[in-house]
Amino acid sequence: MTALDLSSPVAVVGTGTMGQGIAQVALVAGHPVRLYDAAPGRAREAADAIGARLDRLVEKERLTGAERDAARARLEPAESLADLADSALVVEAVLERLEVKQELFRALEDVVGDACLLATNTSSLSVTAIGGALRAPGRFVGLHFFNPAPLLPLVEVVSGFATDPASATRAYETARAWGKTPVACADTPGFVVNRVARPFYAEAFAVYEARGADPATIDAVLRESGGFRMGAFELTDLIGQDVNEAVTHSVWQAFFQDVRFTPSLAQRRLVESGRLGRKSGHGWYDHRGDAERPEPHTAEPADRPAYVVVEGDLGPAAELVELIREAGIEVREEDDGHGALVLPGGGRLLLTGGQTSAELGDVVHFDLALDYRRAARIALAPSVTASPRTLTEATGLFQALGKKVSVVGDVPGMIVARTVARIVDLAYDAAARGVASEDDIDTAMRLGVNYPLGPFEWGRALGLDRVYHLLGELHLREPTGRYAPSLALHHHAHVSDAGEGTPS
Repeated sequence: MTALDLSSPVAVVGTGTMGQGIAQVALVAGHPVRLYDAAPGRAREAADAIGARLDRLVEKERLTGAERDAARARLEPAESLADLADSALVVEAVLERLEVKQELFRALEDVVGDACLLATNTSSLSVTAIGGALRAPGRFVGLHFFNPAPLLPLVEVVSGFATDPASATRAYETARAWGKTPVACADTPGFVVNRVARPFYAEAFAVYEARGADPATIDAVLRESGGFRMGAFELTDLIGQDVNEAVTHSVWQAFFQDVRFTPSLAQRRLVESGRLGRKSGHGWYDHRGDAERPEPHTAEPADRPAYVVVEGDLGPAAELVELIREAGIEVREEDDGHGALVLPGGGRLLLTGGQTSAELGDVVHFDLALDYRRAARIALAPSVTASPRTLTEATGLFQALGKKVSVVGDVPGMIVARTVARIVDLAYDAAARGVASEDDIDTAMRLGVNYPLGPFEWGRALGLDRVYHLLGELHLREPTGRYAPSLALHHHAHVSDAGEGTPS
């Protein structure tokens, strides 16, 4: 099954931001495009807006004048659904309400030909439920574009329970012909991105609720240590707190209130107060013109230690040994031990493994980094019994490596490590349940939410046994089920630990 021929008309129903974006993508790809909106005059306004964006593409030399003129000639506002009768594909981008979408597609089924592919751009509703209203649900598929559709490459191609494989393949190949990167996925709550991404927000909010750190510090650690493009607080302010919470709540409800997807009470209070983010002028941060952006907690300069003793294997943090040497600090190595940096005062620095520092005595935990050489900031969590000297030496050590240091509360798993571990676990669980392939999940998370690594790439880099152990330790300290490792991760971690490699 191949992509739709470029001569085939494509219709878009719903002319908001997403509808206009999808129409522009199909139009620039070369299709005749019909625009329809139930509100009188909206389709014409949308066509004019798309025309203006085509003008800007010409100004940026991404289109020629001739290409723009040809595209404009292919774009037609539609007065009624009947005007969409000759469409080969209709993509819906209307209100996220099941009954509204079902009514629309029932009406479309009476208008378009039997070979017309019908698609929904829903991000939160069941594709199966929407298509269940149709006489022929086999031709119905999800085409979930990401906003802004002309710029973001990812499209989730979602097969409902009754979707014919040929329809899903045609939708997939058409999205690819439009210059997008499609991933095939099953119709489960959140599809791929909105399912696997939940811990990125949830764990940041949980650390905040536990008074482990303030939003600015958590965001800085996620960016400068974890390698994420934005922190969870600033990103949800950009998305809109109401929008982000609605998606989280929808996924949680759709999974029968699975504790792994439990919404944040702190975010609920933010929404209730009307602090919705940039669009309202205030969210986690104050976005009004005269407001100062809060700075993350950054430790004052401290003296570097004269030497460190490296005990055992530091695992994902092994690169620190070379960085310490390059900083001119003496390194003494001992083979015994389970991976620690022993400081001159006798205190120990440990990569967080899901325990609290308080359980371990004179210990400071440090957080996971995507790349310890490139990381600009490291978070430290001292135990209540850690000596002031231990924290000072730990701070001075990382500062000597050129890192800013944020001292945070003694929260198990800290910030980056617990977030990445939960993302990896949900990804393995999703793949095991047939939501999408490992490669497609990695692609979706890199392109859909700009993660620096796909979850499977990250899990293999860290070692699945380490991820499994960290979640197990978190589960012991919060035995609600939120951190219980999935059976899929259990299987893969034990195969990996046995030295047989991770099955694909």
